[in-house]
Amino acid sequence: MRTYLISYDLANPNAKKRAIAEIIMSTGERWARPLEQTWYVESHESAEDIEARMSWLLGDEDGLLVQAVGHGSVLTNTSLRWFRQRGSQTVERPRPEAPAAAEAEAAGKVVSFPGNDEALAA
Repeated sequence: MRTYLISYDLANPNAKKRAIAEIIMSTGERWARPLEQTWYVESHESAEDIEARMSWLLGDEDGLLVQAVGHGSVLTNTSLRWFRQRGSQTVERPRPEAPAAAEAEAAGKVVSFPGNDEALAA
């Protein structure tokens, strides 16, 4: 399973925002949304498959980024909470934080996103 960063920029976000979110949440095993239009998704699908699921909603003026990520990301002024879908309910699953992340969070508003190298494996 890989972790993907999905980010989008919609010319008319009110018309498509909910549909995009539903596709992203149904794409992976777990997801997190640290920013309004930025998601992390853990999925067995390829980046191309994820893009294909979303492309029918995107117009010529919309942008989409789907990228496999590893470790080393840093989030500022936000937090990362992982969610997993079980049946019709969504259950919050906090991701374990690295000790450095806990110290940084206590000192300010920075949370690191520890990942794994499997996300970058082919």
